Amino acid sequence: MYLLHIWEKVNHLCEAKNFMKIILAPDKFRGSLTAAEVCAAMREGIRQVIPGAEIISIPMADGGEGTAEILTLNAGGQMQTVEVLDPLGRAIKAVFGLANQTAYVETAAASGLRLLKKEEYNPLKASTRGTGQLIKTAIEKGAKYLILGIGGSATTDAGIGMAAALGWRFLDINQQEIVANGENLSRIEQIIPPETGTPPVQIEVACDVNAPLFGPNGAAYVYAPQKGATLKMVKQLDDGLRHLAHIIERDFGRNLAQTPGAGAAGGLGFGAMFFLNATLKEGVKMVMEQTHFAEHLQDANLVLTGEGKMDEQTLQGKLIAGIARSANAQNIPVIALCGALLLSPPEIKQLGLSYATSILPRPMTLNEAMSYAHIGVRDSTALVVRLLMG
Repeated sequence: MYLLHIWEKVNHLCEAKNFMKIILAPDKFRGSLTAAEVCAAMREGIRQVIPGAEIISIPMADGGEGTAEILTLNAGGQMQTVEVLDPLGRAIKAVFGLANQTAYVETAAASGLRLLKKEEYNPLKASTRGTGQLIKTAIEKGAKYLILGIGGSATTDAGIGMAAALGWRFLDINQQEIVANGENLSRIEQIIPPETGTPPVQIEVACDVNAPLFGPNGAAYVYAPQKGATLKMVKQLDDGLRHLAHIIERDFGRNLAQTPGAGAAGGLGFGAMFFLNATLKEGVKMVMEQTHFAEHLQDANLVLTGEGKMDEQTLQGKLIAGIARSANAQNIPVIALCGALLLSPPEIKQLGLSYATSILPRPMTLNEAMSYAHIGVRDSTALVVRLLMG
């Protein structure tokens, strides 16, 4: 695909040469630039070509790492630091956002795979307890509405670790309390709710996975291997998730296992629905709503987006496609910048993009590319805008 293909959409701008409203809505470039830093580099590139352009920066996320900070800053709030337990039960410092009575929590901050070394990956032992601790602290600080991003987890415990941190108890056949992790899901015989009941807060979960809780398309079989599970472990985890769903349906009359998104984040989607009475929502749609993306599109002439690598996972994800869909509805072209571009022209078109390009001018090692990211985004943005302006 070539920039020529979007010429007609911006033809009037090329004639004016003195005005352009550009929306910047990138995801992070993992390991090198945050979404806000990508916006800053894009802004520099635009200013080189059109000093007077109106530029609206909207750093984006899909419910995973970085979502809480983006939404908190957008709402004018502040990040809060609290000591919690990591996926393997070690004390760490984690953050969540608070703006007035709204809290922004992400699983990745306390229960994320990024917190572990590769040799530590083990979804049998990993727990979402730290996520529950973040939620508990947010409620204690006065949150009445909470957005929970559940991407990037190291766990497959269906949220029982999170629930334990909020006062739920899990007993085995001998009435002994068990450690709330993936390994012990099959041992649960009785679930005792906290005396305080469901947290007095409305919770929405940013979730872009439609997987059910268990089965061949569920949390264990599809996602546990990337968290360190062997085939034997996958079978044990899937049996455990199935068992938990049975206990909850038997004792509480709630059948949630086949709800789209129940299997997200190792079953945390399921756990959030049951233990928190939460509602699952499309993560990208939620972020776009919170950042008022549609309103910012009014009178815009161009949208710039992007992420570190555009590949098959980009096609399966919803961030860039959601941005493109919203902009295309108003006939606004969308251009994506990325570090590695592994999509064909038809796949780029499938995403709803007018054009996509790598920011790298030549082959580089990963370390070189990460160091070059800011310059690459800046210069590629300048080149794209210069070409558009004729």
